[in-house]
Amino acid sequence: MPLALWALVVGAFGIGTTEFVIAGLLPAIAVDFDVTIPVAANLATSYALGVFVGAPLLIIAGRRTSKKNMLAFLALLFVIGNLVTAIAPTFQVAIIGRLITSLTHGAFFGIGSVLASEMVPKEKRVRAIAFMFSGLTVANLVGVPAGTWLSQLFSWQVTFYTITAIGVITFIAVLALIPGTPKPEARSITHEFAAFGNAKVLLAMGITILGPAAFFTSITYIAPMMTETAGFSEEALTWLLMVFGFGLFVGNWLGGRYADRALMPMLYATLLAQAIVLFVFHFVATSQIASIICIFLMAAFGFATVSPIQKLVMDKAKAAGAPTLASAVNIGLFNLGNALGAWLGGMVIAFGLGFTAPNWAGGALSMGALVLAIISSLLDKRAAPALQPQGASTS
Repeated sequence: MPLALWALVVGAFGIGTTEFVIAGLLPAIAVDFDVTIPVAANLATSYALGVFVGAPLLIIAGRRTSKKNMLAFLALLFVIGNLVTAIAPTFQVAIIGRLITSLTHGAFFGIGSVLASEMVPKEKRVRAIAFMFSGLTVANLVGVPAGTWLSQLFSWQVTFYTITAIGVITFIAVLALIPGTPKPEARSITHEFAAFGNAKVLLAMGITILGPAAFFTSITYIAPMMTETAGFSEEALTWLLMVFGFGLFVGNWLGGRYADRALMPMLYATLLAQAIVLFVFHFVATSQIASIICIFLMAAFGFATVSPIQKLVMDKAKAAGAPTLASAVNIGLFNLGNALGAWLGGMVIAFGLGFTAPNWAGGALSMGALVLAIISSLLDKRAAPALQPQGASTS
């Protein structure tokens, strides 16, 4: 992989760490600002909302700026946001810091995905996108535990100062490693939104919402599921989540390695496998060994879909004329899918269906994503004859 891709990996690592580490810092933050933990959780909620809203706004605002300069600006914004959170004298200022930071998330991954695919030969494009997303998986494996440890050893502010330093490294790496990119042609805002009227783009985005949401439906409620049903101790949750993080890492490698060869078959296989694992998990959650295996497999198959889905959206949006905006918005849709998964899992539990119910609910979401993927392929096949020159053989 080109050395320039490492700038994107470092940025992805910092973004992943700042997004997910907040869960381990909430008790300390709540005490520091004298608020309840549910109120402190607004630091996570505000971030998620900022990701969804910020991506299209920043892409539209920077549509006449080169990709390299835009990434440098986003890295700088990331530094400012985390620094504001670290030095925040009040909870309200900390929220503002989180909102500033969240604005970089969707746009960075969106622009980074397009840039990564442009840096490598056609047959390695999904692998390049997956390589960038590896920073996100390593953040779950290393960044989040390390950030939580720093908070316990020193303070939660030290964690955010450290993440700020990662942002500075990203800024320097973008300037030093990423080659200059041309300034894009001036286009109207209407043109930027053209892709969102395309049925194939919307289908791909539907897969984005339903696919990864499937494993998020389960993992959101993994604590009560494992302690109440499987009989694990609360202390075991830390390494169970590490098993999940390792599954994300393996799945990202799997998706990047094989989707370049056959994107849609890879997507069919991983979505179906994810559904099967989740359905099985519902019935075997009383077994500790089976639960460990299912946690790993649902993470692996679930995250194996991420880089292929991102590439699918980029391909469909490129044909419609707005790949960068669609790519960035698609990152926000991943977060929307996470919210959908958490809501659905909570709903089936609230209906008295038990702590294992989120598993079959997630399996249903994965099957829904598979149906959308099949419909997308059927539309492509129907359109293929129309693209052939008149008189060309269809054999």
